[in-house]
This record gives sequence, structure tokens and C-alpha cells, in this order.
Amino acid sequence: MDTSIFLAKFWGWFMILFFFLLMLYPKRIKQLFAFAKDDKFIIPLSILTIIIGLLNVIAHNVWTADWRVVITLFGWSSLLKGIAQFAFPSVAWSWMEKIDFKWFQFMMFLMFVVGVMLLNQAYQWVPF
Repeated sequence: MDTSIFLAKFWGWFMILFFFLLMLYPKRIKQLFAFAKDDKFIIPLSILTIIIGLLNVIAHNVWTADWRVVITLFGWSSLLKGIAQFAFPSVAWSWMEKIDFKWFQFMMFLMFVVGVMLLNQAYQWVPF
């Protein structure tokens, strides 16, 4: 299987699942923010984020003017977020605190749309 298709399925399903889980259980949003702020979880969480980002960047560093660049951007943003979280946890947390609920709802909607777009590219439900 092509790496782009595999990662489109992975990121697409990940985003769709998280969208529905967070919409069905909105209390989890506050729990995620509390979890991300807790000092004992910052290092393991940042290491996991670095690993996911680095694997994505190594496997798929494709800078083309099509849908595959979205996967590359996910990898790089994950890698940079993990590094920032590990090296500067207070700065990374201050960025997260600036996200209010309406902005978070917009990001969730965007996550759903991008997830559907990636799954459509992977499975060719609606060819275009």
C-alpha cells in the first residue's frame, strides 16, 4: 500500500473518531486539557508526540501541491509541537490556554472536514 494512502487512512480515521468521541463526551475536552497540563504527563506526552511526528516525517515528507501535503503538515506540526512541549512546557501550555471553546469547536469541525477529505482520498468514495 502506498504510504500516502496508509497515512491518509490513519489520520482520517483518527480525526473522525476523535471528532465523534469528543462530541459525544464533551467532558473529555476538559479532561484532555487537564491531562496535558499535568507535569507528570508532559514528558511522556511530548515524547509520544515527537515519535508520531518523526515517524510521519520520515515516512512521508512529501511537499506537493495536492492533498498529500496535509499529511506532511500533520507530521511536521506533531514533531514541532512535541519538541516545544518537551523543551518549553510552560510556553506550550500558554498557547493551549489561549484556545477558548468557540475556537475549539471550529478546530473540531475542521478536524472532521479534513478527516473526511483524507478518507475520501484513501478510499475514493467520491472521485474528483
